[in-house]
Amino acid sequence: MTESRTWARNLAYAAHEVRHPQTLAELSDVVRTAPRVRALGTRHSFNDVADTTGTHVVLDRLDDGRAPVEVDRAAMTASVAAGLRYGEVSLALHAEGVALGAMASLPHISVAGAVATATHGSGDAEANLAAAVAGLEIMTDDGEHRLLGRDHPDLPGAVVSLGALGVVTRVLLDVVPTYAVRQNVYLGLGWDTLAASFDAVTASATSVSLFTRWGDGGVDQVWQKQAVGRSDAPAPEEYLGARAAVSAMHPLPGVDAAACTAQLGVPGPWNERLPHFRLDHTPSNGEELQSEFLLPRRHAVAAIEAMRGLAPVIRPLLQVTEIRTVAADRLWMSTANADAAGADGVVGFHFTWNPAQAEVEAVLPRIERALAPFDARPHWGKVFTEDVRDVVGRYPRFGDFRALAERYDPAGRFRGGYVEAMLG
Repeated sequence: MTESRTWARNLAYAAHEVRHPQTLAELSDVVRTAPRVRALGTRHSFNDVADTTGTHVVLDRLDDGRAPVEVDRAAMTASVAAGLRYGEVSLALHAEGVALGAMASLPHISVAGAVATATHGSGDAEANLAAAVAGLEIMTDDGEHRLLGRDHPDLPGAVVSLGALGVVTRVLLDVVPTYAVRQNVYLGLGWDTLAASFDAVTASATSVSLFTRWGDGGVDQVWQKQAVGRSDAPAPEEYLGARAAVSAMHPLPGVDAAACTAQLGVPGPWNERLPHFRLDHTPSNGEELQSEFLLPRRHAVAAIEAMRGLAPVIRPLLQVTEIRTVAADRLWMSTANADAAGADGVVGFHFTWNPAQAEVEAVLPRIERALAPFDARPHWGKVFTEDVRDVVGRYPRFGDFRALAERYDPAGRFRGGYVEAMLG
């Protein structure tokens, strides 16, 4: 028995072995012969969405005979080894003069894992990371290596797949010309001001994050990440009554900002500004839990009021909440799917908790009930307690996704953990 745990060490996986295949032939052999198999990325999930009672395969050593990152400048795409971390991919892309439109707050997460769970960054016009996928290479239950190109009818259901279709080995991403970003932080944005100007606040930069501990003073920090070419005007010393930070800030009060990407309006490459944290700084392990709920942005102000009403039960367990927006997409199981959320996209409420699993799980039902009238859906890889039937019922294409999973994996060998509960 080989024990493997989540990044936060809050869950021990049930897999009886972990394999690191080095070639496609080795991977094919594992996939064909293991009774149960699931791909495992950087383990930055806080639940059992990636779990299996069989074999975990980790692609950190896989060599398919190609360069880990291959850029096609004519097509403006990049073919990326699925096991790479986004930070590593971004360095290679920037060196080639191309970029991604969005990055998550942590650059340490794997490409395939982030895509499969609809992980996202922030920005009114920026869709989640999975929306940049133009194709997948995937090994299915028969050990065959399949290509799903941009026009393949299964691609919209296969991108955010939670690993239910097979082991993704390579991802084709749309890219754009490289660009610079500057980052400014403002302190103390009042609740009334935010309620009156929510759309203006989230549109004030390419990417905007609002950090709060739900105190009466309002939003503690407003992080604005602005693509330099879109606006070269200097950042004001005050924004809607919030004052500009005069030193670098960490989202958590009182924590050293050394791990954070450069602020104070200093322009830099997109990949060194869009994430909140630097690639060369290893995130802490075991010091937090995370939950996130995403809902149609038309409900943003009402949902904020609902969360403010729960502040007395949230604050004792909370490190910080981040509020951010994500553009809509057409991916079946994406939390920003336009059929479910609307064309305006979603607003996300991301809770970073103290590492107290039982206490957090006791509070979550109150949050879930408060957000239920707004059609909130949990992030697939975070801690939540809602019944699986209620969750999948908020996805209009879930029936199509179930049929797709049964077609790709008729024996259910790629199921496990939460995916087993969804499809079982």
